Amino acid sequence: MAKRKIIKIDEKKCTGCGLCIPNCPEGALKIIDKKVRLVSDLFCDGLGACIGHCPEGAISIEEREAQVYDEDKAMENIVPQGPNVIRAHLEHLKDHHEDAYLKQALAFLKKKKIIIPFSLDDESPRVHSHGPSGCPGSKVMDFKKRDPGVKASCVPRVDSQLANWPVQLKLVPPLATYFDNADILIAADCVPFAYANFHPDFVKGKTVLIGCPKLDDAAFYKEKLAQIFKNNSIRSVTCVHMEVPCCFGLVEMVKEAIASSGRKIPFTEETIGIQGGRL
Repeated sequence: MAKRKIIKIDEKKCTGCGLCIPNCPEGALKIIDKKVRLVSDLFCDGLGACIGHCPEGAISIEEREAQVYDEDKAMENIVPQGPNVIRAHLEHLKDHHEDAYLKQALAFLKKKKIIIPFSLDDESPRVHSHGPSGCPGSKVMDFKKRDPGVKASCVPRVDSQLANWPVQLKLVPPLATYFDNADILIAADCVPFAYANFHPDFVKGKTVLIGCPKLDDAAFYKEKLAQIFKNNSIRSVTCVHMEVPCCFGLVEMVKEAIASSGRKIPFTEETIGIQGGRL
């Protein structure tokens, strides 16, 4: 057993709708006793493709002792589901730059003499018999060709609205003076780069914290936030995240931290599109 990132299902929130299951081609999720269950650590790669498809926010990623993910065993579940699901899985690995697992999956197919009727370099629309595939959070996209609109020289300079430092959640002291009677903004790392009006629309008047729910330690974040909420007079919390599935984990971290603090704190969620729109 090794400590690694793996999904966690909140049974109290899970309604058993099963919307997450088609987005886990590895076969790690099944409905048992009207609840979605993680049937085996061996099948869960911990990349969180299922998270954004849960309407109840019942799935998150945690770091714990778990059996090492086994690509061959996952492929044994995937192959019987047909070429579309095989492609979804391979593209999932490619989008997350899991080159070792991708190489292992292709070797498995070769060993079983399974011919896949597509190329991973093909940029045609992706198909999945059960729903969307791949991870838009890691997929390479180029927006340079879009209309820039107003020229940069015509845009007035905007002053920074940042009122606290540090802002990285790992670095902030839980009893910092700027938490006293504060309206807190918790933003995913990518948001300020995607949303042009981040400072006037979100930062102004707020105490800012940033973090990445996919790459950082979720358990540490929840504990740190719970300390901040419990030991300070917090007026409100706003969570701003990207539209990609893995980013929704930030919302659950914040909600769980508020619940753990025992405080009743008004909570607002905002979602930003990959190309900068407010959704």
